[in-house]
Amino acid sequence: MSKRMGFIVNSDKCIGCHSCEMACKNFNLLDPQIRWRKVYKIQEDAYGSPTRMSMSLACNHCEHPQCLKVCPVDAYTKREDGIVIHNDDICIGCKMCTKACPYQVPQYNVEKKIVQKCHMCYERQDQGLKPACVASCPVGAIDVVDLNELSDEGYEKELPGFPDPSITNPSVRFVKPSVVKSYRAQ
Repeated sequence: MSKRMGFIVNSDKCIGCHSCEMACKNFNLLDPQIRWRKVYKIQEDAYGSPTRMSMSLACNHCEHPQCLKVCPVDAYTKREDGIVIHNDDICIGCKMCTKACPYQVPQYNVEKKIVQKCHMCYERQDQGLKPACVASCPVGAIDVVDLNELSDEGYEKELPGFPDPSITNPSVRFVKPSVVKSYRAQ
């Protein structure tokens, strides 16, 4: 069985520092307005008690990628390990993929007049290294794993605010944050 690489996002550990975003931007030499990885705040009362929680998201390298499905020039390919690659040299900048992706991942680069997205640092992984975002996280809130070797126990396929995963079967798993009850002095 071939690998199916995916991100693990541990919202219980994430401190919302944006180190993952900056590492991604620096490694990929992204223009200032382009963000392949974004840290989102989870709705404060999503778990019944007002707490501040974050989740770091990038391309989900879906099992059924809608970006690949709608691209009229086949600028997207999917590797055997499940990583979805965008080929900048083929892209015509039509933005069909940006409209098709339920996670709003592919981004139009105005300077280059093409669409671009996270490629899970496949070049680093091919050398046995972790993606830049994973390597930079000071608290270990992101990792990359072979989902075929991961038990679903203890992991969620979505968190509050995450689009319905049934369409694309994204290759991201979440560790649900533990809710800390806060008590006020009376």
